[in-house]
Amino acid sequence: MRKGFLLLVVFFVYGCGGAAPPPYKPVADIKTLMASIMDPIADEYWGSVGVVIDQSGEHELAPKTAEDWDKVRNAAITVAETGNLLMMPSRAKDGGEWMQAARHLIETAEACIRAAESRDKTAVFDRGAEMYDACVACHVKYSPDIVNANK
Repeated sequence: MRKGFLLLVVFFVYGCGGAAPPPYKPVADIKTLMASIMDPIADEYWGSVGVVIDQSGEHELAPKTAEDWDKVRNAAITVAETGNLLMMPSRAKDGGEWMQAARHLIETAEACIRAAESRDKTAVFDRGAEMYDACVACHVKYSPDIVNANK
């Protein structure tokens, strides 16, 4: 009985040590991920509501159709899922603050999703500000050159 148990443990340990690599394959580095996915889609969310003042006066921006609201929601979903992409082992800078920042981004993007689903332009604007703050907080720690370039 002991011999059988020991043999089972040896096979288990050996089997776990030879684990297959993950099935996913990251293609873009963080800078490319940000430039090609995060920046354009976050800008789409942030640009969906607000006020523009030009020579002809003040113009309110807000989604007008169900399709417009779906685009805002989809942008927030993409931001949230990009937070998950930032946590992949090949991209994660560390297991502590980096992961917390990525989770915070996901949480704020989830609030953005709910705001878009409620079709509340004020909530979309306010939750968008929270998402922006989550982005800036991460940039301050991990990409200060981006923050300083925008000053």
